[in-house]
Amino acid sequence: MKRFLSSITVLLSLALAVPTAHSASTIKIGLMAPITGAFASEGKDMRAMVELLAEELNKKGGINGTPVEIVVEDDGSEPRTAANAANRLVSKGVNLVIGTYGSAVTEASQDIYDEAGAVQIATGSTSVRLTTKKLPNFFRTCPRDDEQGRVAVATLNSLGFKKIAVLHDNSAYAKGLAQEAKAEIEKDKGLSLVFFDALQPGERDYTAILTKLKGVNPDVIFFTGYYPEAGMLLRQMHESKWKVPLVGGDGANNIDLVKIAGVEAAAGYRFISPPMPGDLNTPIAKNFLEAYIAKHGAPPSSIWSVVAGDAFNVLAEAIKNVGTKPADVSAFLHTKLKDYDGLTGKISFDAKGDRVGDLYRLYEVDNQGRFVLK
Repeated sequence: MKRFLSSITVLLSLALAVPTAHSASTIKIGLMAPITGAFASEGKDMRAMVELLAEELNKKGGINGTPVEIVVEDDGSEPRTAANAANRLVSKGVNLVIGTYGSAVTEASQDIYDEAGAVQIATGSTSVRLTTKKLPNFFRTCPRDDEQGRVAVATLNSLGFKKIAVLHDNSAYAKGLAQEAKAEIEKDKGLSLVFFDALQPGERDYTAILTKLKGVNPDVIFFTGYYPEAGMLLRQMHESKWKVPLVGGDGANNIDLVKIAGVEAAAGYRFISPPMPGDLNTPIAKNFLEAYIAKHGAPPSSIWSVVAGDAFNVLAEAIKNVGTKPADVSAFLHTKLKDYDGLTGKISFDAKGDRVGDLYRLYEVDNQGRFVLK
């Protein structure tokens, strides 16, 4: 019996000492995305984008001869399930992660990745406070809400709107952007904030909040929430024949908005956002989008999957130069990655992990439901 137990002990020791073929033969990069839930269309595009980039990279030999493996976990579009998704990735030994869509969802995962020493590069999470925690391994390839608020209010002013109503949905993203816009409006003596309140996301009837808005007679409504609610607002404003302009933030940048609102109701709607995939004019973006369309039959539905692609590319660049240790990857992204040619333009990160540079543009929905760069 002693000899038997001794043999078992030796075998177990050998098994633990030698890495498995699976773990040794690939470089794991995690993707936490909303594959299900309210923003599933974003998550599915993110997955398609990142997996295609990995496929194209592996055809060329991977990173320094080692293929990349994408490990996907669904956060369900909800903060309460994001923590579970993050824990699952960490438990699988994934310490380089492409983050998700939605600031509140990202925030729910930050401490988990930080405690594990994992690098997280968020994609559609623009809330300012995400990078005020001084987390050394947190980055994002999207811009921040304070920059969006500044650009949005300057745009509303340039369009001649003076009496501005600000409507949000109490989510971390929408409320944060609304507060940034409010601060910008209050700094400008030529502008007037006539309304600041929230709706309940997911409702089917916004008559009550629209009645309140009519009562203050705004020149424009700046809605900082997401495309499902923006689409419902547009539909119900059109049905009631109330023609005050509705302008959105980058959470409205998804073609499903037109499906929800209807083409006639959506026509004339404007929003501030990083550029749509079809408006990316760099050679690297054009070539990759051609490959994406060839595989999936259509371009991505919004910019956020392309920004996820940028996160994959900068991770791959870091791994190529310094290997897979999270501390080394973070140091490279903070100090060595400068003006990297990404899908959405040049990419650099500041000391907080925020992307450097201005990405925001103005879009308008035309009478055929297309998003037209203005």
